[in-house]
Amino acid sequence: MMSAADPNRLKLAVQKSGRLTDHSTDLLVRCGLKFSRGKDQLVGFGENMPLDLLFVRDDDIPDLVEEDVCDLGLVGLNVLEEKRLEWIARGHEPKFTILRPLDFGRCRLSIAIPEEMAWTGVASLQGKRIATTYPYVLGRFLRDKGIEADIVTLSGAVEIAPRLGRADAICDLVSTGSTLLANRLREVETVLESQVVLIRTPVAIDPIKTEWVERLLMRIDGVQQVRESKYIMLHAPRSALPAIRRLLPGSESPTIIPLEGHPDRVAVHAVCRENVFWETLESLKAAGASALLVLPVEKMLA
Repeated sequence: MMSAADPNRLKLAVQKSGRLTDHSTDLLVRCGLKFSRGKDQLVGFGENMPLDLLFVRDDDIPDLVEEDVCDLGLVGLNVLEEKRLEWIARGHEPKFTILRPLDFGRCRLSIAIPEEMAWTGVASLQGKRIATTYPYVLGRFLRDKGIEADIVTLSGAVEIAPRLGRADAICDLVSTGSTLLANRLREVETVLESQVVLIRTPVAIDPIKTEWVERLLMRIDGVQQVRESKYIMLHAPRSALPAIRRLLPGSESPTIIPLEGHPDRVAVHAVCRENVFWETLESLKAAGASALLVLPVEKMLA
């Protein structure tokens, strides 16, 4: 049995607490990882794969991967881009590699202003004070737009800066927009679209680890392919097949199976890569389908 100190074990950094933690560990579990982690422990030991999880602050993940403390990291593109621009500003060219964009943690870094403030475009920011926890990303955006403004760097609670008189506008992460509404702010400009990405160390990984990285990537692809997919099974008259094919959402060519004893009827099996709504099932039934069954799809390898 391998120990956590085994040099052949991969180390993967994930956010220890926050909106990405559960999604990150859920993805890894769906990829087949079983890990044990005691309460308040910062390391999760992979029981069935040579992969250990390090639970750290999200801001530290790019550093840990860049410095080869960890082989891999799951981190938001917003954090990664801020760190990358900071490194460049300090004369360090980052060398980490982005292996995969992942289909969760989607949000956007946006400019928001008080509801009563006039807005005629980004030129409205000229000479204004903008509060943010992303000064490097915001600074690049303003330079690209030819805007001169004062960047007020805060460590948190950015959304209340205008009410406190510390800023005229803010640049902060937006997901649902409810926090902006609660603070009487409105979103006016997107600075960066973000999602979670998988990054790897710039240092060469030995062949044993490389094999497991490739296996992990294959499993991630298999999980992501079917994140919203459903497997549909139904019976239908052969004459209804053209209409049913058109109604199956995001489906490739379905599998058609003759029904024993019913030469004019078939079973249809299909993987649908889009959400299957009640309206979809009702339309299929109206087209002649019966015995409809919808199942979740956990993983798929092409």
